[in-house]
Amino acid sequence: MEASKFNLQGEDLSGANLSQADLSKADLNQADLRGADLSETELIEANLRGADLRGANLFAANLSEADLREADLSGAKLFGANLSEADLSGANLSEADLSATYLGDADLSQADLNEANLRSAYLGETDLSGANLHEADLSGATMPDGTTHD
Repeated sequence: MEASKFNLQGEDLSGANLSQADLSKADLNQADLRGADLSETELIEANLRGADLRGANLFAANLSEADLREADLSGAKLFGANLSEADLSGANLSEADLSATYLGDADLSQADLNEANLRSAYLGETDLSGANLHEADLSGATMPDGTTHD
C-alpha cells in the first residue's frame, strides 16, 4: 500500500476552504472537517475513517475508494459526488444531500440514511444491508437491483 500523501490525522480543519484541492490518499482519520468546503476536491482513496464532516460541502467531490467508515456526514452536501467503491459502513448520513451522487459498488451497510436526499442517485451494486433508510428520498434513484425507484 502506498504511503499517505498528506498526514492530517486528527487535525482540526473545521470551516477550512479546501475546494478543488488534491487530497487523494490523504490520511484524514478522525479529522474535524465540520463545515469545511471540500467542493470539487479529489479525495480518491483518502482515509476519512471516523472523520467529522457534519455540514461539510462535498459538492462534486471525488471520493472514489475512500474509507469513510464511521464518519459523521450528517447534513453534508454531497450533490454530484463520486462515491464509487467507497466504504461508508456505519457512517452517519442523516439529512445529507446525496442527490445525483454516484454510489456504485459502495458499502453503505449499517449506515444511517435517515431523511437523506438520494434523489436520482446511482446505487447500483451498493450494499445497503442494515442501512436505515427511514424517510430517505429515493425518487428517481437507481437501486442495487437495477430498477429505478418511483
